[in-house]
Amino acid sequence: MNKARPKKDYRQLARAVWSEIKGLFFVMLAVLGVHSFIAKPFYIPSESMMPVLLTGDRLVVTKYPYGYSFVSPTIPNPVGIVKWLVPGGDPGGWTVTLPPIEGRLFGSYPKRGDIVIVTPPGRYEDYIKRVIGLPGDRIALVDGQLILNGEAVKREILDPVEIPVDSNSPCGLSLEGFAFDRALASTIREGEDGQRLCVLPIIRETLPNGVSYDTVELGYSDGDNYPEITVPAGHVFLMGDNRDRSSDSRFGEEVRGLGGPVPVENIGGRAEFITFSLDGTTGLNPASWWSSLREGRAGNSLRGSSARDAD
Repeated sequence: MNKARPKKDYRQLARAVWSEIKGLFFVMLAVLGVHSFIAKPFYIPSESMMPVLLTGDRLVVTKYPYGYSFVSPTIPNPVGIVKWLVPGGDPGGWTVTLPPIEGRLFGSYPKRGDIVIVTPPGRYEDYIKRVIGLPGDRIALVDGQLILNGEAVKREILDPVEIPVDSNSPCGLSLEGFAFDRALASTIREGEDGQRLCVLPIIRETLPNGVSYDTVELGYSDGDNYPEITVPAGHVFLMGDNRDRSSDSRFGEEVRGLGGPVPVENIGGRAEFITFSLDGTTGLNPASWWSSLREGRAGNSLRGSSARDAD
C-alpha cells in the first residue's frame, strides 16, 4: 500500500517550481531590456542594401545612439510566436510596437551615411536603409544622380563586385532557374571554379561629410528621377544601396515604400556589424549549419563602409 506523499514535499516542490519560473522571468526581462535599450540582432530579409548587405546576413543593431522612442522597446507578440510554432502557420510578427508617440528620450539625429533600422509609420515591420538627407536638406535625383542641397554627390565608377549565387542571393533566378528579375539575372557569370557569380555594376557615392558607400546600378528604374523636396523638421530621407531594387523614401506606401521622409521617432537603431551570414542551405541536420556559413562576412563593420570593406 502506497503512502501519501507528505504535504511538506508538495510545498518544497511548489517552491522549487516557483523559483524556476521566477528565474526564467527575470532572465527574459533582462533579455528584453538589452534588446530594448542596448542592442538587438537583426536579419537581412531582402537585397535592397546590396552590395554591402546580403539576404541572410545577421547584424547587431545598437539602440542607444539616437536615443529612445516608441519603436525602441522589444515587446513579445504571443500570437505571432504561436503562429510560427504551428506547422504550416504564418510566421507572424515576433514583436509588437507601441502606439506612435512623438519625440525621443535622449534623442539625437543620425549622421548622413548611417545605416539604420526603421519601422515605417502605420506598419509593424522593420526596414534597413541608409540615411541620405537630414532636416532642411534638399534632395533630388536626376537620371540616377543624387543631388544634395543643389550639388551633385560625388560618384565614381568602380570594378564590379562579385557575389556568389546561392539560395539567399539568387541574383534574380527562381529555384527552378527562371528569371523573375531579368536585369539582375543578366549579371550572372560563371567563375573559374564553376561557381555562378552575380557580377554587380558598382558606383561609389561620397556624401559631403566624407562617408563613402557602394551602390548597385542596374539601369533605369522608376526611382532614378525624383523631384526636389526639402526634408521636413524631425524627419530623415532614407534610401537603399541597391538603388534599382529598394523600396525607400522615394516611393509611396502603396508600393511598399516609405512614403517620403520618415519621422526620426520611427528609427529603431543603428546597424553596427555583421555577426554571421547564411547562404540559405541550413537544414534541421546540424551538420548543415557550418557548411551554410558564408566566408568573410562575420565581424564586418557597417559604419561608413563600402562593399569592398565588407568582402
